[in-house]
Amino acid sequence: MMLGRRPKLQLDSDRLVLRLPQHADYRPWSDLRRASAGFLTPWEPTWSDDHLSRRAFLNRVNWAARCHRLDTALPLFIFRRDDSQLVGAITLDNIRRGPAQAGTLGYWVGAPYARQGYMREAISAVVHHAFTVMDLSRIEAACLPENVASRGVLERAGFKYEGVAQSYLQIAGRWRTHVLYANLRHDRRGRTDAG
Repeated sequence: MMLGRRPKLQLDSDRLVLRLPQHADYRPWSDLRRASAGFLTPWEPTWSDDHLSRRAFLNRVNWAARCHRLDTALPLFIFRRDDSQLVGAITLDNIRRGPAQAGTLGYWVGAPYARQGYMREAISAVVHHAFTVMDLSRIEAACLPENVASRGVLERAGFKYEGVAQSYLQIAGRWRTHVLYANLRHDRRGRTDAG
């Protein structure tokens, strides 16, 4: 193995394969994002003018490889195992080592693949990897209070509601309050009724 390089990463679950994005993923990614724009944009930061461009995608691929190499983030694309179809993406970002041993989870799923359990399965795979391989202790996630689907998938994946963050992120061009969730490696907290 070359010095400074990390081994190839792939996470497998029952129906999914999760791996770092590659240059060859541009067309499936841009097609899925474009076709799902109306479904995704209410929940995401405003897309830049070149969001779907090949250049922006190549920057994303290079960023993902660098983050994985430096252990600062784990940006993965989600593919169906049976037909290799891209269904979405999930990123464990803002990885903090030392006394925190924590990271922040973000994700999206294409409109044709929503409400089929893919994201819950992907979240479970990433959480398992983070706790058992990366030795993280805490994984955080945030979503808009009215995003019932996202809140539900987090709870079904073992995340617990922790509170509210005022003006947490700019979503669709406005500072928005988010609800906060976390999954702890040795969690004994109860569930809420949100999911």
